[in-house]
Amino acid sequence: MQLDQVKAIVTGGVSGLGLAVAHLLAARGASVALVDINDEKGASAVAELGAKASYHRTDVTSEEHVAASLQQATDRMGGLNAAINCAGILGAGRVLGKEGPMPLKTFQTTVMVNLIGSFNVAKAAAALMQNNAPGEDGERGVIVNTASIAAYEGQIGQAAYAASKGGVIGMTLPMAREFARIGVRVMTVAPGVFHTPMVDGMPPHVYESLCAQVPYPSRLGTSAEFANVVAFILENRYLNGSVIRIDGAIRLAPK
Repeated sequence: MQLDQVKAIVTGGVSGLGLAVAHLLAARGASVALVDINDEKGASAVAELGAKASYHRTDVTSEEHVAASLQQATDRMGGLNAAINCAGILGAGRVLGKEGPMPLKTFQTTVMVNLIGSFNVAKAAAALMQNNAPGEDGERGVIVNTASIAAYEGQIGQAAYAASKGGVIGMTLPMAREFARIGVRVMTVAPGVFHTPMVDGMPPHVYESLCAQVPYPSRLGTSAEFANVVAFILENRYLNGSVIRIDGAIRLAPK
């Protein structure tokens, strides 16, 4: 798929990794629809990205919201052939904390946003993509989900987050196998420790310690590097049903 022919929805698209993906795609001539829940950042992002961008306030855990927003985005762009899931929350907390066991709602909310939200968007996007005219190799669309290396090496305090991201990885291959009949590829990216707005408030010594844990290069990943991986997936039709780690060779310690 050529990037200037991409018509994509990007969840979590108004900040962090999602916004970086939207910037790269828009710079290459793609149309992008930002799916998120921050109206102020949404307006700012669309102003940055230009006429081929739009913002759609959407709760990714709502089946009705997602279906309506994706249809609206599809109508505006004149089609939909890429869906990039970047919406997510940390859901940090010990299962048995100092104040008692983790409230079940904390676990449920993390799984709802990270896993069920990704599934909800993927299936709604695939339902629209199946109606596209087939391109080369019969391709009709691409779905890219975002997991985390925490799915493999979850740290203490990441039980909910690791479980939610492990679910994203687990559904990648079966979904890719199912969607093969309609020419829609499914891939997942598992980033390591990245510089996003969530780390901006860290004390310098904590930030430097985090960087030192990455073997090479010894720094946090950048949102542009994540976006480049997404672009590579969109362009390479033989990438399907797999997970790509982008992590500087780090393997997370227990804590």
